[in-house]
Amino acid sequence: MDFKNIIIHQDKTIIDGLKKLNNIREVSRLILFVVDNSNVVIGSLTDGDIRRSLIKDGDVKKRVGNVCNKNFVYEQNADSFLNLHNYRAKDIKILPLLDNEKRFVNIIDLEKTKAVLPIECMIMAGGRGKRLSPLTDDIPKPLLPLGEKPIIEHNIDRLISFGIKKIYISLKYLGEKVQEYFGDGSSKGIEIEYIWEEEPLGTAGALSLVENFESEHLLLMNGDLFTNINFEDLYKSFLNVNADMAVASAEYKVDIPYAVFETEGNEVKDFKEKPSYRYHSNAGIYILKRNLVKMIPKNQFYDITDLMKNLITNGGNLVHAPIIGFWIDIGKPEDYKQAQEFIKHI
Repeated sequence: MDFKNIIIHQDKTIIDGLKKLNNIREVSRLILFVVDNSNVVIGSLTDGDIRRSLIKDGDVKKRVGNVCNKNFVYEQNADSFLNLHNYRAKDIKILPLLDNEKRFVNIIDLEKTKAVLPIECMIMAGGRGKRLSPLTDDIPKPLLPLGEKPIIEHNIDRLISFGIKKIYISLKYLGEKVQEYFGDGSSKGIEIEYIWEEEPLGTAGALSLVENFESEHLLLMNGDLFTNINFEDLYKSFLNVNADMAVASAEYKVDIPYAVFETEGNEVKDFKEKPSYRYHSNAGIYILKRNLVKMIPKNQFYDITDLMKNLITNGGNLVHAPIIGFWIDIGKPEDYKQAQEFIKHI
């Protein structure tokens, strides 16, 4: 976003302010932020502020610096996790982020942004997708269309809605097509960096190829998932118990079509008629502490489950958080068909 579109100098007139408000397109509320000669933000300006001023004295040449709301709500140095629920409870729609000198850094549009998570993400998108052949003979699985956009773009757009701005994508099979599709990510207002695997590195090995993650915590996910997971809930589950790793889990139900005996030796003590069992299974989405990457061998095949076993063996804190919503792992033709049908109804 070009911040110039929502910033106005304090010496401009309220008519100038109205004209600029009328041209706002990129944010969900018509609001400007008023700056002084040093680009310090001194207040916010809405059409309501201007209307009240005109009702008071009718002076259309009044400066916006004299009309703006100087008690506006903002955040300073928001490098850590922000709880946006507090702002939504106050019916705040646009939250400016300012530096120590109260100069503009960014804005959060609470109509479009579900959260602002201070984490980087790696999406694993290098697999061959053999089970989906011939669909994947010329198109990498993450680029298979799902509704109006590819599978992986659904995931990236959801990550963006949770405030994640830096995404790594690990690539191998037909990876150049993924890179060509997204470029550097600037068209979506984010930064994308591509990690190329010379040989398959499993579900976690590509993490070892990143020279320097900047965030303290990392999100790792498969690129062929279709889900409406709440990344904020997963992150808070991770933080609340000071976990080393949190794994998103999907419920898996097994229906037994026969009676199941409870026995001692060959004696039947009880039985359950056609029982159902529910399990929490790995959903392919993880949040982990950055220092765990040091445990992953450099440029070698290494699955995330190897890291999970290592944590358990060494007394680390591994937790799971159930996904409340839908989740489809698009690994087989029937999964892809299910996702294609499902998206028609959301």
